[in-house]
Amino acid sequence: MRIAKKLSVVTGLVVGAAMFGLAGCGDGGSVQGKSDDAKAKEGKGEVVVYCAHDSIFSEGILDAFEEKTGIDVKVKFDTEATKSLGLTELLIAEKDHPKADVFWNNQLLGTADLASKGVLESYKGEGWKRMPEGLKDKDGLYTGFAGRMRVTIYNTNKWKSGANTLKVGGISRISSEDYWVKKGAIAKPLYGTTLSHYAVMWDIMGENSVKQWHNDWRERGVVEKGGNSTVKNLVAENVCQWGYTDTDDFYVAKDAGKSVGMYPVWVYSNETDYSKMHAEIINGVWTLKAMQPTVGFKRWTICIPNTVGLVKGAKNDANAKLLIDYLLSEEVELALAASKARQIPLGDVDESKLSDEVKQLKAWAKDAYPIADLLEERNAALQWLKEKYLN
Repeated sequence: MRIAKKLSVVTGLVVGAAMFGLAGCGDGGSVQGKSDDAKAKEGKGEVVVYCAHDSIFSEGILDAFEEKTGIDVKVKFDTEATKSLGLTELLIAEKDHPKADVFWNNQLLGTADLASKGVLESYKGEGWKRMPEGLKDKDGLYTGFAGRMRVTIYNTNKWKSGANTLKVGGISRISSEDYWVKKGAIAKPLYGTTLSHYAVMWDIMGENSVKQWHNDWRERGVVEKGGNSTVKNLVAENVCQWGYTDTDDFYVAKDAGKSVGMYPVWVYSNETDYSKMHAEIINGVWTLKAMQPTVGFKRWTICIPNTVGLVKGAKNDANAKLLIDYLLSEEVELALAASKARQIPLGDVDESKLSDEVKQLKAWAKDAYPIADLLEERNAALQWLKEKYLN
């Protein structure tokens, strides 16, 4: 097993002309791992991974790879608040002198952005071949696997669950009343899956509508926090009544015995459908209910895969490719599905090994909006959001 699992924690990032300091744990950013003697004894070398996926879910996977291969895995994680933009900016800054061999991202569009900037190198191994076309770069610069759903988490002590309860959409207006907006929480959309969420809105609604929606919610008092896990905590503790998060964060709360429920975020093709909802008291419990949508409307869920790519100029190229193929294997997708994260296998797997919860998520994922081609929308949204939050 690895003696030290973490290299350091990225607590800052460079965004445009604004520069935030980098701080770490322990040695303040030095690379930690097995001793040179241990590595020499094994004769397997090492691989350096920058990982934006939550350490509580990814460390076991990396440990298993290390046990299987004898390769010393050194990993750098980031913080919730900058995920995954922090590591993305770091990889760009290190482009001419790369320190990482592999980038394991917790979403797709940030990885696609790195590929467009020449940070990643083509690798079409067995894992790349295993994944469907819509989840991988055609040139082999990155490959998607093991997805998460964007969901609305709600506190079940406040909201009733039932057939008529609103499946709250990611671009829906909870109500025309400020009260309901103020009871909701969302992560600042500069990073990670919330930024991907905004990219989907940018594509469906258009730039002007997203800006109006975003400004409207902020003015009306929606709670904004640094990351999805904080949103989850606020809802789980009934500080907020609902929020947007990811399925892995939801299950952390559920497994801890919190009074939470979830619905997939639904993205609607007709903006007029977003506000067709109201709240009423049913048997003493506030219940959000949806009106009938416009005939002919279409709706999608949002499923955001992990991605993995080979860093251009990787010093441990051979070991990096072994790790990439391992992460893209059926074994790992099943392991992530069986983990507390309940991640959704996106390649072919033995579905008899999936829990009922993951089977439900997999069914939702079949209706996912295609996000692989939304890099332009993601970058446009990010540029505008930087102006809103960082100036």
